Amino acid sequence: MKIQKLVKNIALASTLLCSVSSWAAKEVTIGYQGMYNPMKYAIDTEMFEQATGYEIKWRKFDSGAKAITAMAAGAVDMTVAGSSPIASAASKGIEMELIWIMENIADAEALVVRDGSGITSPTDLKGKKIAVPFVSTTHFHMLFALEQFGLSEKEVKLINMQPNAIMAAWQRGDIDGAFIWDPALGKIKQNGSVLVTSKQLSAWGKPTFDGMIASKEFTQENEDFVVTFLSTLAKVDRSYVEGRDTMTADNPMAKSVAKISGGDAAGVVEAMKLYEFLDFDGQLSCQWMGCGAEGGATQALKSTSEFLLEEKKITELQPDYSLYVNPTFAEKAKAAM
Repeated sequence: MKIQKLVKNIALASTLLCSVSSWAAKEVTIGYQGMYNPMKYAIDTEMFEQATGYEIKWRKFDSGAKAITAMAAGAVDMTVAGSSPIASAASKGIEMELIWIMENIADAEALVVRDGSGITSPTDLKGKKIAVPFVSTTHFHMLFALEQFGLSEKEVKLINMQPNAIMAAWQRGDIDGAFIWDPALGKIKQNGSVLVTSKQLSAWGKPTFDGMIASKEFTQENEDFVVTFLSTLAKVDRSYVEGRDTMTADNPMAKSVAKISGGDAAGVVEAMKLYEFLDFDGQLSCQWMGCGAEGGATQALKSTSEFLLEEKKITELQPDYSLYVNPTFAEKAKAAM
């Protein structure tokens, strides 16, 4: 009898452990940044939690570099980051993969010079203090811009600053310019002028984007979650694109984005128009995540990494960057729509 009772206790313990394990598997930590995009509405209204049934712990990062560090440490399962930090992470062999293009950055990132700084043309950047978050998409484009302008890093004083610090330094007059995104971008534009945007630099051959990346271990163990997450993300992106032309500051989405990212709803409406949000066909096209090694996202990671290597921001290149771009989950999400 004692043996039978022991067996029953072991069976009960196993059942409880399995239940705890199953419950724990439904928790996920996802990182995001302050960019203005439809995902913030989904975060605010808990659309992802309702669609997936998972408990989601949202974690905000000031930069993609910090988000990548957290992923490398196992502190987040999925996170938003710019193409430059994603390329850096891939070059370092971090076990992650790009699963969604959050947005084509276009005019949503820009180099703004402060009124009264004496900068009216690229050559005027010599000797000036320009703030930029290092190892970000704007850092990559800042370096590329200097190259195109015929200037070296030694001729311009690049200062590593996060968005909030940039706004404070701008107000004090400590910096002459900054290459940044919203909400900081909108604020410094109020007494500054745009010298060049990421859209212009992308047209010169170095495109940038923001992407959702995920731990490979997490995606392997939580495929259904990832597919449902992307389906939900695609729906909220489509909702925005369809109503973009008539959106006002009173729109619930504009209010949610302002609440989660910071800033005001009116500024959100204007800033979001600067981005390009892709549907499934766009995501899976050769311009972005499709076509393997020849795809646009893979090529962007490769060219960005080559540039970062030249600038000694990384120490080596990967032989195949397509291993870090996985369109499979977007394909399955599209098929399930």
